Amino acid sequence: MNIIIYTVVILTIFYFLLKFISNISSKKISKGLRFLIIIGLIFLAILFAVGGRFLLTLPLTLASLALLKLKGLSIFQIISLFRLIQTLKRSGRFSFNKTQNNYSNLSVSESYKILNLDEKKKLTKEDINKAYLKIQKKIHPDVSPETSRLSSIVNEARDVLLNEIK
Repeated sequence: MNIIIYTVVILTIFYFLLKFISNISSKKISKGLRFLIIIGLIFLAILFAVGGRFLLTLPLTLASLALLKLKGLSIFQIISLFRLIQTLKRSGRFSFNKTQNNYSNLSVSESYKILNLDEKKKLTKEDINKAYLKIQKKIHPDVSPETSRLSSIVNEARDVLLNEIK
């Protein structure tokens, strides 16, 4: 008899929980779930570190960093943008000096890397524009004024690839 009562109570709680979740926007659910996962992974990493299992903390820490987003970019996207900036700075195509516009035309292979496209695939204008828009939504100067220089480089990369297709 107790099993039936417990089952009814659990199903009732489950029903109201699902009803509550269905009324929440998917964006709020995604943010909340991401937050809970990050907190859970950090908690487990700390728990393993305190327990002396340091080797187990590394994957948990990396997983939590992958979920963390700053200004719409994940940590791994920020690292790849940083590497791109360093590569362009070494080749003399990028400078944080706003008055100086000292970069030459991008090569086709650099354009593929900037737009995160595969050189081996045959691309259409739609593919290039889709990749361009995906990046520009995150680094457009209207979103963050600090990224205006990166935005101009992404514009140039798109133009280079569109000219390559013609």
